[in-house]
Amino acid sequence: MATLSHDLAIEILRGLSVKDLLRFQCVSKLWCSSINDSHFIKLHLSDSLKTITNHSLILRKSGYDFVSVNVYDSPKTTQRLNHPLGEQKKLHKILGSCNGLLALIDDDNRIFLWNPSTRKSQVLPSTEIDFSSASSFFPRSTYYGFGYDPISDDYKLVRMVQLHGNNKGYLHSEAKVYSLRSNCWRRIKDFCFYLILHRKFGILANNALHWMVFKTPQSWKQNLVGFDLGTEEFRFLELPDLCLDKLFCYDIKAMGGYNCLTATFRDSNDVVAEVWIMKEYGVKESWVKLISWNQPHLLSCFPSVVVVPLAFSKNGDKVLFSSDVHTFVWYDLGSKKVEKVGIRDVPIIHDVDLYVQSLVPLNSNALMINNEMPPQVTFLP
Repeated sequence: MATLSHDLAIEILRGLSVKDLLRFQCVSKLWCSSINDSHFIKLHLSDSLKTITNHSLILRKSGYDFVSVNVYDSPKTTQRLNHPLGEQKKLHKILGSCNGLLALIDDDNRIFLWNPSTRKSQVLPSTEIDFSSASSFFPRSTYYGFGYDPISDDYKLVRMVQLHGNNKGYLHSEAKVYSLRSNCWRRIKDFCFYLILHRKFGILANNALHWMVFKTPQSWKQNLVGFDLGTEEFRFLELPDLCLDKLFCYDIKAMGGYNCLTATFRDSNDVVAEVWIMKEYGVKESWVKLISWNQPHLLSCFPSVVVVPLAFSKNGDKVLFSSDVHTFVWYDLGSKKVEKVGIRDVPIIHDVDLYVQSLVPLNSNALMINNEMPPQVTFLP
């Protein structure tokens, strides 16, 4: 019987799902070592990102349950994910999603990384905030972000903390970066802007994390700031010129690898959602208005309910939106028609993030949580 060459086998394996690859590890020691090889893991991830395969939405249900749904395939059904902490009922929020890894934080402020595809998790070491005990009674803002730095081939989590004093001043601010490769935190250069909200999670695009912040405590205008994961420097990015005499609800997202700004406002008897894309990173003139969508059905609940763009379709002619009324729709860029996405068993209350299945490993020297790991691999004869 003819046998596959190793190179041909690798080409076939590159197109499979993570679930199949985990099963095929038991075919032979060669296949097992090939599937776990760092070069193959990057090839498989690169193929998934380029072809928009192995992509899902991950929904947080009831605080501690997670489900996934593939909106690109039919039928669209939800799948419950094995929780990284087993049956422990802890409230969790998703800090960020990158290359198949999710950064989560629980109600005890414990942070950990989780790969739902391989069902491996890792607790991050704790790090203190360097402020005096007298300052601990003041309000605090904590901003997070999670992403990948291709220069150092490292996954990083950023934490910015700011304590607010009286008269809109501030008492203390600091920024720290966690490195998955070294499994430790380190303090970096301080930032020169103001965090007003209690907690905010950064958006990853162009190898940088992004937040909406204020340049001064008295400012009413939000500004977009980026953190380069390679140089670990902050920089302001200019927003498009918008009509500022309207009540805007801003939201910054990443879509198709671009920075994406959603500006939702009330206009007469309508609610309008504009979606802008930054085509050339850091260039103000490259902002392009992609969508202007009138939504009179949201008039009664604006500004508490807004729509959020999530992803392009595979051929790029549609945009997937979610809203706080727990629905998903495809917006056709050509016809401007809206098509509701029918998903069975979608959670009534959820947060949503885009997620790609991958074999990206965690730090083997760190504290791991493997409550739901697959059985030990047994090679076939």
